[in-house]
Amino acid sequence: MSRVKYVYNPKTLQYEKLVLSKKEKFLKTSGYTVALVVSSAIIFGLAYLYFPTPKEKLLIREIDQMSHTFGMLSKQVEGMTSDLEELHQKDLEVHRMIFGLEPIDSSVWEGGIGGSERYPFLTDYENTEELLKSSIDDVDQLKRKIKIQQKSLEELYAYAAKREVKLASIPSIKPVQEDKLKRKIQHLSGFGYRIHPILKVKKFHKGMDFTAPTGTPIQATGNGVVKRVERKKRGYGTNIIIDHGFGYETLYAHMHEVFVKKGEKVIRGQKIGTVGSTGTSTAPHLHYEVRINGKAVNPIDYCLDGLTPAEYQQLLEKSKIENQSFD
Repeated sequence: MSRVKYVYNPKTLQYEKLVLSKKEKFLKTSGYTVALVVSSAIIFGLAYLYFPTPKEKLLIREIDQMSHTFGMLSKQVEGMTSDLEELHQKDLEVHRMIFGLEPIDSSVWEGGIGGSERYPFLTDYENTEELLKSSIDDVDQLKRKIKIQQKSLEELYAYAAKREVKLASIPSIKPVQEDKLKRKIQHLSGFGYRIHPILKVKKFHKGMDFTAPTGTPIQATGNGVVKRVERKKRGYGTNIIIDHGFGYETLYAHMHEVFVKKGEKVIRGQKIGTVGSTGTSTAPHLHYEVRINGKAVNPIDYCLDGLTPAEYQQLLEKSKIENQSFD
């Protein structure tokens, strides 16, 4: 029950019951309502500032966790960038020191990523826009360098594989097996002008003559394909030519037996025949030639296997003696 108010009426000199008009009642009610609304707004604002809701608390925890994770990711990006720079330095050393190739151009490696408005979706993040842009730039730069380094390594691998094939193909061992060479070869006629055994005049000798008993094994001095198998009564007699690729060919002449045929692939060290004395030959021996782009070169530079420096020097001195060739 509402309280009844009385007011003193000086005209009647009596206390009379207070009766409000409709306008006064409306104004009073409106005042209470406004006061209530204002008070509620103030209380809600204070509560919003100092007392977060459960949803806000959850968001705050998520933001803290994201900040922690973001910091860890930034450190990982820095670590990967450092590792990539070390790998890049090794790449430069391999290109420059080992293969003699042109390394990755520094302007390409350090080149930036163009476009000033690359992140329009970040313009609404006033407080973190620069941090986010910087982090995304770091990641994009890292991805770009990884692609460049990957391409460089692929080129190095292809070059190394090709070089491996080349190294396996270039003649680099003696055509007569090493143990046979050390024990049985007594005489050697080298590259250059030598006295022809039949004509008795100096003629240019395009190869090396390794003397050895008939039947001594002959081996391919590098990987290749048999280009020619020939049997003649004069000249080189029974002989074969192996094409090693990369401009290299080797010739094996005056053979007794041939164990390969034209077009056959051979590998370094494979037994391809035996020493003989066919063709224009005065004694059992192997006439061996190395040719580069069709031009005969000194085979002594391609007989490097299995000999100590002293033994190689001895072989070199023997090859220099201007003696009589055997063919």
